[in-house]
Amino acid sequence: MDFISDLHLHPAEPGTYAAWQRYMQTTAADALFILGDLFEVWVGDDVLESASAGEPGFEAGCVGLMRQTAQRLPVFLMRGNRDFLLGEALAASAGVRLLEDPCTLHFHSERIVLTHGDALCLDDTEYQNFRAVVRSPQWQSDFLAKPLAERQAIAMDLRQRSEANKAAHASYADVDTDAAAHWLRNAGARTMVHGHTHQPARHPLPDGGDRWVLSDWHIHGPHARAEVLRLSAPQTAPDAEQPQFVRIPAALR
Repeated sequence: MDFISDLHLHPAEPGTYAAWQRYMQTTAADALFILGDLFEVWVGDDVLESASAGEPGFEAGCVGLMRQTAQRLPVFLMRGNRDFLLGEALAASAGVRLLEDPCTLHFHSERIVLTHGDALCLDDTEYQNFRAVVRSPQWQSDFLAKPLAERQAIAMDLRQRSEANKAAHASYADVDTDAAAHWLRNAGARTMVHGHTHQPARHPLPDGGDRWVLSDWHIHGPHARAEVLRLSAPQTAPDAEQPQFVRIPAALR
């Protein structure tokens, strides 16, 4: 099974969309987990109803591609910090299943904690305060009640601020090690898979645990990157060793 996250799909980055399209059409995985920030921004499921000159919008095209893939293999989708307003209407249209954050995957004899990762970046107190506000039912209800055009204008302003931060080489806060280890203990797991930090690596955790950080996808620019984390069953007896992770460049599918 495959894990991806942080594609930040947006019509302004057609190369990233094209790489994702090739991957979705050709992956040989038996299941796909998208762990947040599939979209650069999501202002509500009603965006799927918008169209220009009778043509489906960018978001509707992405959903159509997910629907095609979901006809071949199970696709699971988790909300991220950019697309936390993904809803059941989107899931139904795409034929995917929404995942709670965090959730625990049972794979052979292992338990694996899946999360987007932003809730564990505790040092970023400004973001954690913002997250608490926008994840509240009241804020989301009020925001989704605004006209679509107004929500899109707000999203465009936020994206411009994000691009300015990237240009200033703003760094991402990292996951708190103690908090990650605590989540693993509560789940009875040894392994965590997450995205968000854009720092793909394998990090050891206390008590012998590991957290695998997913790659972001960004085809444009001098540091192009698009990786899939693939999980395979143990090659020996099911209880003899842990499942095996390997990173695969998306171009190799």
